[in-house]
Amino acid sequence: MSKDCAKKVLVIGYGSIGQRHARILSELECSVAVVSSRKIDWNPRYACINDALEDFDPGYVVIANKTSEHGETLRKLGKAGFKGIVLVEKPLFSKVENTNVRGFKKVVVGYNLRFHPLILKLRKLLTGKRILTAQTYVGKNLAAWRPGVDYRKSYSAFYDRGGGVLRDLSHELDYMNWLLGGWSSVVAVGGHYSRLEIDTDDAYCVMMKTKRCRNVLVQMNYIDHTGHRSMIFNSDDLTIKVDLIQNWIEVNGKRFGLKVERDDTYREEHKAVLGKRWKELCSYHEAMDVMRLIEAAEKSSRRKKWVKK
Repeated sequence: MSKDCAKKVLVIGYGSIGQRHARILSELECSVAVVSSRKIDWNPRYACINDALEDFDPGYVVIANKTSEHGETLRKLGKAGFKGIVLVEKPLFSKVENTNVRGFKKVVVGYNLRFHPLILKLRKLLTGKRILTAQTYVGKNLAAWRPGVDYRKSYSAFYDRGGGVLRDLSHELDYMNWLLGGWSSVVAVGGHYSRLEIDTDDAYCVMMKTKRCRNVLVQMNYIDHTGHRSMIFNSDDLTIKVDLIQNWIEVNGKRFGLKVERDDTYREEHKAVLGKRWKELCSYHEAMDVMRLIEAAEKSSRRKKWVKK
C-alpha cells in the first residue's frame, strides 16, 4: 500500500448502499473504485477483490455487500494482505463470529446515525444526567421500503442473508447502547406477525438494562405503513423527545427543528474515517456487542426470560 493512497477508496458491493457510499466518497474528492460481479455504470470496476487491491491499491475499503458475506470479505482482505482502514456496513455480521481483524489499521462499522445532529444534541443534553427511562421506536413498511425492489427477494426477507428487524434496523440498538453505556441484561418478544411473505421476524420489542438506565425499551418493525423513527428520554429535570423523520427535538415542551438530508450522516461518517476521528465511530468491538445483544434478544424471545450479558 503506497503512501499516497489514503483517499483511494474501494467499495465492495454495488447495491443501493454501495452506490450511496461510492457517490458520497466521490463527492468528497476521493478516488473510488468498486468491486461488483455485475456490469455497472462505474469506472473503475473490478470483478474480484484481489484484482482491485493489486491494481487500485486503496488505503480505505468499504464493505457494502450482503451482511452474510461480511465475515468472508474481511477474511479475503486479510488473506490478500490489505492492512489499511475498513468500514463494514451495519450490521457487522449475520451472527456472532470470530474474525481476526488485527492485521488492519482500523475496522469500524457503519452505524451512521451516530452522526445525526439530533442524536449528537441528545447525547450532549444527557451528559451528567441520571436517566430514568429511555425508549425508542422504529417502524418501516418493508413492502414499500425499496422502490422497484421486490421485498420478497431482498436480503431483509431471509434470515440466512442477515435479514429481520433486529439486524436490519439495528441502528436503534447501537445508538441506545452507545448513549446509555452498554447493555447488561435483556428481555424480548418478537416474531413474524404480519402477512409479509418473508421468513424473518417482522417485529420485536426489546427491554434492557444498561449502565446508565435500568428501564430501556426498543420497539422495531417492518409493518409501519407511515414510517416512524423517534425516542423519548426522561431524567430528573428533562423530558427529551426526538423525531428522526420530521427532524425535530423537544426539550421540556420546547421544540426545535433542523434540516437534515439523508446523505449528511454518511458524509460525516466518512469524514470521520478520513480524518481518523476514531472515537466518533462505531468500533469493531462495539458492533460485536450489538451482535451479542441481538442474539441475546432472540434467545430471550425463545426462552421467555431475561438473558444476562
